[in-house]
Amino acid sequence: MSTWILLRGLTRETRHWGALPDTLQRTLGSTAPLLLDLPGNGEFSHLAAPSSVGAMVEFVRNAAAARGAVAPFRVLAMSLGGMVATEWAQRYPGEIERLVLVNTSMRPFSRMTERLRPRAWPRLLAVAVHWRDALRVERGIHRLTCKRVTTLSADLEAWCGIRHNAPVSRANALWQLWAAARFTAAPTRPACALLILSSSGDGLVDPVCSVKLAAAWRAAHCVHPWAGHDLPHDDPGWMSGRISEWLAHS
Repeated sequence: MSTWILLRGLTRETRHWGALPDTLQRTLGSTAPLLLDLPGNGEFSHLAAPSSVGAMVEFVRNAAAARGAVAPFRVLAMSLGGMVATEWAQRYPGEIERLVLVNTSMRPFSRMTERLRPRAWPRLLAVAVHWRDALRVERGIHRLTCKRVTTLSADLEAWCGIRHNAPVSRANALWQLWAAARFTAAPTRPACALLILSSSGDGLVDPVCSVKLAAAWRAAHCVHPWAGHDLPHDDPGWMSGRISEWLAHS
């Protein structure tokens, strides 16, 4: 059975997946997924983040190989991680067998104001200005990306702990944002099986980005009725269920 690789997004790392990896493994009856950090995040927070998505692709390919993983892979990726996974599948089509993209966006399919909603700009600016204030920043990120607030206190405690343990520098955050803003996918659909998941309550990225991408690539598309941008946080069970159904019917 092919290895599942999970890739997170801007400034987030493997621990931010929360319950999803275990939920996915139980639902699919698969081996534990391989969780990889992008350069500048998590275990690689000491490294400088590349200024291009293409360089991130080469990094995660090498990281997978270093852990003994053998292609072809099944990749689940969200946001910036989705851009990396898309470029990986388009650049090395034989290495990706299945691809699940979560709340991602990319040129040439979406406009700048769709890829990053204007109403989120002031909150993002506040996060950047107060980058060294862990609690303030993580609370701001939670408000921007999550709709499920019943675990807010536990989330903030865990996320602040991650930030203290493996802090992402402001410079790396900006380089990742720059790489995401510049990325343009090839117009041709990746050769692998493709599922797109999106959240109707996404306050960071306009859900129309996923609609346009699914239409352009004629991909399967499932929309969560209320979740925010961080769909793995808000409803990992729904995500795992949709992936399981897609695997069964595709």
